[in-house]
Amino acid sequence: MVLTQRRNTVQVPVGKVKVGGQAPVVVQSMTNTDTADIASTTKQIIELANAGSELVRITVNLPPAAAAVAEIKKRCLDAGVDVPLVGDFHYNGHKLLTEYPDCAKALDKYRINPGNVGRGKARDVQFSTICQIAKDNNKPVRIGVNAGSLNQDLVMEKMQENTDKDLGKDPDEIINECMIISALQSTQLALDCGLRKDQIIISCKISKPIHLISLYRELSKKTDQPLHLGLTEAGMGLKGHVWSAASMGILLADGIGDTIRVSLTPTPGGDRRQEVYAACELLQSLSLRSFAPAVTACPGCGRTTSTTFQELAEEVQGYLRDMMPSWKKQYEGVETMTLAVMGCVVNGPGESKAANIGISLPGTGEAPHCPVYIDGKNFTTLQGTPKDLAVQFRKLVDDYVATKYAKKEPLAAAK
Repeated sequence: MVLTQRRNTVQVPVGKVKVGGQAPVVVQSMTNTDTADIASTTKQIIELANAGSELVRITVNLPPAAAAVAEIKKRCLDAGVDVPLVGDFHYNGHKLLTEYPDCAKALDKYRINPGNVGRGKARDVQFSTICQIAKDNNKPVRIGVNAGSLNQDLVMEKMQENTDKDLGKDPDEIINECMIISALQSTQLALDCGLRKDQIIISCKISKPIHLISLYRELSKKTDQPLHLGLTEAGMGLKGHVWSAASMGILLADGIGDTIRVSLTPTPGGDRRQEVYAACELLQSLSLRSFAPAVTACPGCGRTTSTTFQELAEEVQGYLRDMMPSWKKQYEGVETMTLAVMGCVVNGPGESKAANIGISLPGTGEAPHCPVYIDGKNFTTLQGTPKDLAVQFRKLVDDYVATKYAKKEPLAAAK
């Protein structure tokens, strides 16, 4: 099956990353640290970038946050991480970018929410101020419309029009219409301020999947600007993953979307990288990108009363994530590798043979040995405790990576 070809949208450079056109769909994420805390914000940016985030957005809400941005950028670069940084501005972006020119220079993109950039006559003036600063610094902007902070004057106008003309639209239809109008009007204002088309990305985020799908399908017909996809406030855990995948997966399969974020609510003290892993898995599941080796593992059944295969699958998945930051710098194509960790003889050997490297563990009542297949052939048989199996299997994976994938030239020697 071939997915719908993505439209030839305008391409927008964001630092070293290209968004739109026929560039690969870009993964982005957002820190949840206090940006004024330089050390913790830098640490999280590096973690997100190493996990696969190709753009990282940071909150710039107060003077101390704006004052910290240049130093954060410097520390990331000193650590060898040149991921583009996006400044998230609401209410006072025009002031912060004006008063902190080093912040404006250090950021690679500005996010503007037209619903809260200002009210009344001040709205256009303050929006234009941000656009002028973006123009002066040759930075792109994302015009990010959110259902939760939509221009209420526009909403009331359209609600009244619906009543006066008896148009019969329900409130959700009107909200979607207003979001598209806001995005397109703001885009035109940005162009009128002197920004080029290749400096503008658009998003219209809402929290219900079915509305996001209809909204973006309509928006994509009305603009050729690159589109940022995201189900805003997707929620926690399973719900956040499923709702995000259900909505964005359909749109991506339709060829709509140039950059994505999976906006998961983390558990207290939870790992912010989960939203990056989810976005990468979504794109990889549709064969749009490859970020890390894919692990096939069976769900288990009455044949697999032992938890050994589950423990090994978890161990292998964690090991791959830990190794990918260094592997992707050393080995060409390692992200396309496939592995299988299977729990019994029914599908174990078949799935293991189909992977680059796979192991078939014994199910309940089966002989206590674990055949390993490499590129479809029975390579060896492992035995031992779950810990022993993990060590032995990791060694086989390391050997496979080192021998099957071409080494990249060191950056210092690359031409």
